[in-house]
Amino acid sequence: MEAYPTAAVERAMKVQEVLLKAMSGQLKWFEAAEVIGVSARTMRRWRFRLERDGTDGLLDRRRRIPSPRRAPVAEVGRILKLYRERYLKFNVCHFYEIAQREHGVTLSYSFVKLLLQGARLVSRRRARGKHRQRRPRRECFGEMLHLDGSRHHWLALEPEQWQTLIAIVDDATGQLLHAQLWPNETRTAVMTALRAVFLEHGLPQQLYTDRAGWAARTPQAGGKPDDRTPTQVQRALAELGIEHLRAYSPQARGRSERINGTLQGRLVNEFRLHGLRTPEQANRYLRERYRAAYNARFAHPPADPALGFVPLGTVDLDQYLCGRAERVVARDNTVVLGKTVLQIPKQPGRRSCQGLRVTVRHHLEGHYSVSAGPRPLATYDSSGRLNPRDSGAPAGHDRRPTGSLRSRLSAWRQRPTHRSAQTGLSNPQPRKRPDHLSKPSGQITC
Repeated sequence: MEAYPTAAVERAMKVQEVLLKAMSGQLKWFEAAEVIGVSARTMRRWRFRLERDGTDGLLDRRRRIPSPRRAPVAEVGRILKLYRERYLKFNVCHFYEIAQREHGVTLSYSFVKLLLQGARLVSRRRARGKHRQRRPRRECFGEMLHLDGSRHHWLALEPEQWQTLIAIVDDATGQLLHAQLWPNETRTAVMTALRAVFLEHGLPQQLYTDRAGWAARTPQAGGKPDDRTPTQVQRALAELGIEHLRAYSPQARGRSERINGTLQGRLVNEFRLHGLRTPEQANRYLRERYRAAYNARFAHPPADPALGFVPLGTVDLDQYLCGRAERVVARDNTVVLGKTVLQIPKQPGRRSCQGLRVTVRHHLEGHYSVSAGPRPLATYDSSGRLNPRDSGAPAGHDRRPTGSLRSRLSAWRQRPTHRSAQTGLSNPQPRKRPDHLSKPSGQITC
């Protein structure tokens, strides 16, 4: 006979006693059901089991000792050892996926979760908050993109370092389009991420972000942004025809916040598992391996197969995704951007560029360029030095005469003049020609 707990045996004996009274007529069947606390249908089933199997038919099979569905002790120990020694701090879902894929675990997700919680390796947490209405996803791929920066200790093997993960996710499909670690969430980091996505997919219709310093100018904390003085990112998005949506709370961007939570719960452990210590190694892993694995796990088809991205065509993104400012050329033909002084070379057809209104661009790669309307004037390296090709002569070109022309010019310069032959002067002073600009004021020259 199989073993049962004492409470299960006592319960079966009580049910047998009530059943026998009902079968002998001492109790009516509905009264017997009320005594035990079950329905009349359950009483009929127990009567059938008692007549067929005797007292054993009234025992609850789920309470047998040991349970026939008990997990093997060796398998339970293996799972706990795997989590403690190799996958510590992984969330349960992430750990369960890897355990199934790489270690052949066949137990259910609920059992593994309860096992880890019972061993106090993961905490029991329940998300709480006020009721909010879910926003439906956009229907087309590329109709709306989410961009957000998450500052975190991403490299677990370098716990003292902080990095910011710039991530761009499509709203319709949940596909991770870009992910890269940066020291901080700067304008350059955001524009670099946007440029990579635009070159690969095209221009989206909308971009949803928070109100960081690069996204909006907010004169007062918690107040409305001042759109009269747009940021460089706002200016670029407006010129490219992309609608910029800004959220006023993290709850409004719940979808991107949940994505950040998923990445923090998985990426940190992935980096630690693969021994990645530098941002360069982590960014290479993100590009070559993780993005594809993330999209295979979480991305899904859009509701509408139509493409929401607009092809770039002939658009030069370098002219838009950059730091741009308007300047007036000074008397010495220079313009200043920040602390960098840019010297404009002489332009064909102009005596001077003084007073000319120009556009100065600081590109993502670090170099500068100056243009007047659609006409480029000069380009510079990251330190502000003029590129050789913009200095007025082609790179490597020497304007000095060579060969026979050089010897003839040298002989002509050394010839004696008529005045020097008479006076004996070897170096006559050239006669100064009159200049109308040097005349006193009030005189009119022709």
